[in-house]
Amino acid sequence: MEKMSLRDVEVADKTVLVRVDFNVPLKGGEVADETRIRASLPTIRDLVERGARTILCSHLGRPKGKPDPEKSLRPAAGRLSDLIGREVRFASDCVGEEAEEAARSLANGDLLLLENLRFHAEEEANDDGFSRRLASLADLYVNDAFGSAHRAHASTEGVTKHLSPCVAGFLMEKELEYLGSALADPRRPFVAILGGAKISGKIDVMESLLEKVDALLVGGAMMFTFLRAEGERTGRSLVEEDRVETARRVAARARERGVDLRMPVDCRVSASTDGTDPGRIVSVTAIPDEAIGVDIGPGTLESYRRLIESAGTVVWNGPMGIFEVTAFSEGTFGVAGALADATMGAKTVTIVGGGDSAAAVVQAGLADKVSHVSTGGGASLEFLEGKVLPGVAALTDAGGGR
Repeated sequence: MEKMSLRDVEVADKTVLVRVDFNVPLKGGEVADETRIRASLPTIRDLVERGARTILCSHLGRPKGKPDPEKSLRPAAGRLSDLIGREVRFASDCVGEEAEEAARSLANGDLLLLENLRFHAEEEANDDGFSRRLASLADLYVNDAFGSAHRAHASTEGVTKHLSPCVAGFLMEKELEYLGSALADPRRPFVAILGGAKISGKIDVMESLLEKVDALLVGGAMMFTFLRAEGERTGRSLVEEDRVETARRVAARARERGVDLRMPVDCRVSASTDGTDPGRIVSVTAIPDEAIGVDIGPGTLESYRRLIESAGTVVWNGPMGIFEVTAFSEGTFGVAGALADATMGAKTVTIVGGGDSAAAVVQAGLADKVSHVSTGGGASLEFLEGKVLPGVAALTDAGGGR
């Protein structure tokens, strides 16, 4: 989608409402992971430097439509202030008299963060009255929260009916550029890597990608549903019995399309998933009845590494195993390392599609070694599925329309 960007509008001496994604983990009243706040800094710095009066809004957690002190965004205001080196004011509500007064008191270059949008049930209901009150605080709107763009909420979709123009921030623009180009005009060979626990959560994106990719590599617990579809014994590994036929259909479609649907050849199995038993490597054709599959094996990793190294574009979504447990993390971190190696010299465009994959790349210290790490878990999945994201569709077209 060709949408207007922050770089396309004049913001000096204007009040700008910016939807950011500050849905960050808190611990002891402090921000425990500032990754999402840092991701918003280019947009925020640009607005400050160009003399805008900037009002930031976000949700945090699921407070069920009412105030919850443990889900306040106040700690995020403090952390942003540290990161940007200037005061960030905080309003204890996102609409109403206090928010309106705080907005009116801003001078050019000032920053204000509103309290958690989800303290009002009207946010998730996309209530028009709430959208109108939120919009009344500003002159124009910037959406820089790709991670919430798949939700038609008041702050992502409703507010755009009452402000114009409505443009993409730099983070949103980057997400659309990388994910959009990967789907529309990828460097080839185009390789997708899909992992995670369940095929049911990835079937739509899998079927969509089969129409576009040259190879699709499968990992995570979903591999065992595919193995069951091939008639293999899977021990006590997670299998979605009601999706075995779906796995057969996906495999048949891959054959029809000439897509290399690559399955693991070996895996790590264990007596339990908590790491007390580090397990052992077995062939996928010899999984013991009492064992649980917890990670891909070294033979699979080497096979996947070769395909990644030869690719022009790689999109990865979903871990290869239970990577949170150190003993079961080799496959996931190995794939992360292969992506980083392939990215060197700009040979391969590598895109990590949010969620657990993004967390793994960050934990491996490789987030800056791949082309792009998406900030949107559900949003990136829906984008890869080919769905229209309401928060993106609502932005002003580059030609001036919607």
